[in-house]
Amino acid sequence: MAGLPPAQRAPDPIMTRQQHPALGISLILLMAACFATLDTTVKYVGAALPVLVLLWSRYLFQAIVMAGWLARRGKAAFRVARPGFQLLRGALLLSTSCMSFFGLQYMPVAEFTAVAMLTPVVVTVLAATVLHERVSLLRWALVGIGLLGALLVVRPGGAVFGWPVVFPLGLTLAYGVFQVLTSRLSSLEDPYTTHFYTGLVGAVVVSLGAWWSPVAVVDVLVAASPAQWGLLCLIGAMGTIGHLCLILALGTAPASTLMPFSYSALLFATLGGMLVFGHLPDRWALTGMLVIAAAGAASVWLNMREVQRRHPVPTVALDTVGD
Repeated sequence: MAGLPPAQRAPDPIMTRQQHPALGISLILLMAACFATLDTTVKYVGAALPVLVLLWSRYLFQAIVMAGWLARRGKAAFRVARPGFQLLRGALLLSTSCMSFFGLQYMPVAEFTAVAMLTPVVVTVLAATVLHERVSLLRWALVGIGLLGALLVVRPGGAVFGWPVVFPLGLTLAYGVFQVLTSRLSSLEDPYTTHFYTGLVGAVVVSLGAWWSPVAVVDVLVAASPAQWGLLCLIGAMGTIGHLCLILALGTAPASTLMPFSYSALLFATLGGMLVFGHLPDRWALTGMLVIAAAGAASVWLNMREVQRRHPVPTVALDTVGD
């Protein structure tokens, strides 16, 4: 489908409002709380229901809600300029969700979230090695600091270290590629439309996977209790609302102001793990989380400043956590 060039699109009042940094920061904090709630719920429900069912509910909910959101604006809201970009972006984000949903079954929420927050480190490495961009010594120093923080969290010989670490590490790699792709190709796309197609691609792919999977998804859903159905809806709602909060926040304040606050997800993830599972990271893991948060927030701030000097920042390119 052909999409309208940006100059011909009717301006979205949400994206053209005046700057309100306090409101934007509040929305980013709400986004972080949504994603932490999502991860905690996935870990909790994953003990009773197959992960495939959790993924299906996550993306189907987003596709349905965003379809209703866009329908208010007419058929033109569903048009895209780059269908291939939408497919690839959706597939990459689905892969990060798979890594997250499976990995959370084996790792504590807080530690998993901390390692997954290394995405800005991966983006910096990809920028230097794949895109051949000049990376300053300061940014390389932040890469090293972030990796040091990750080693403190999953230190060899610690309770968290082991093969499950491949899940958050795989997530950061997939999401780093997602970030680079989105930052290069999303400028022609409406962020709400992209949010819909991300959910649609995920729902279709997971549905096809369920068709060929030995997991009897329909039987699982029929046998699920009302409480489990409610938690499945909560998973979908938290993922959808979290990304919508990001889009709305970026209409109220510069990305360089907002993105460092996304690292509050570490605090929310720690609280969720403590309240639901009684898990509190030890002092080394907590130190590592603080190091990752500081290095990541600084790296994001530098990246956004550099991008804003070159060209406007596409709204959908600025997630730091893929859920």
